[in-house]
Amino acid sequence: MTSELSAVAKRLDHAIQSATATHQLPADQQVDAATGYAIQAMGVELRQQRGERIVGVKLGLTSRAKMEQVGVDEVTWGRLTDAMRREEGGTLVRADFIHPRAEPEIAFVLGRRLTGDVSLAEAALAIEAVAPAIEIIDSRYENFKFSLSDVVADNSSSAAFFIGGYARPDTDIANLGMVLSINRRPREVGSSAAILGHPLRSLVAAARMTARAGHVLEPGDIVLAGAATAAVPLASGMQVEAEVQNLGRVRFDVR
Repeated sequence: MTSELSAVAKRLDHAIQSATATHQLPADQQVDAATGYAIQAMGVELRQQRGERIVGVKLGLTSRAKMEQVGVDEVTWGRLTDAMRREEGGTLVRADFIHPRAEPEIAFVLGRRLTGDVSLAEAALAIEAVAPAIEIIDSRYENFKFSLSDVVADNSSSAAFFIGGYARPDTDIANLGMVLSINRRPREVGSSAAILGHPLRSLVAAARMTARAGHVLEPGDIVLAGAATAAVPLASGMQVEAEVQNLGRVRFDVR
């Protein structure tokens, strides 16, 4: 069984490196979420063998808009590596991805360890800073179609991310307006309240869900709380910007 899971992880990793879509898990090989996370861990280990370093985690499918967009109904998580982080205001090369999409998010930077079942208050005390962010998701599956186990195995579609300037950890993020603009025109508008009702709940979920896999959130880790709106497909020539009320902006160009 381990060899079969490893083969799936290697196939997904090849899809990432070659920017070529691969097929979904066959119907007769569908696995549960726990097995999907095992495949995810194998895939991230392949990245680490190439020299990448884990710098945090992302939460996926944290808004009703995202769940409806991809047709699943459960929050997921994936690992972030240093190779995924891109310079704010920089350039994203479209050819490096299969079918990339951008979504506006809030990022947390942790100042202390956070793991297991924690309260909202404990999660808040662990934050060192908050910031506006854009995550680039890029399912490695054909036609951007997948089941819950598919997406979990695929590191929850995580591909790249941009983070803007840091704000104080006690900034009120409960109900902030969030706008994703393409070529300076608003494309998606939402509220941080769409992220599980409050972005802090994503941090609580991250601590709980990652602990199940033996993963601990450490000081300095980045946690992407999840999207407040549906994701927007990217094409060369786009200027992409996310503005989060009271937090600021983050932007990049697509080449």
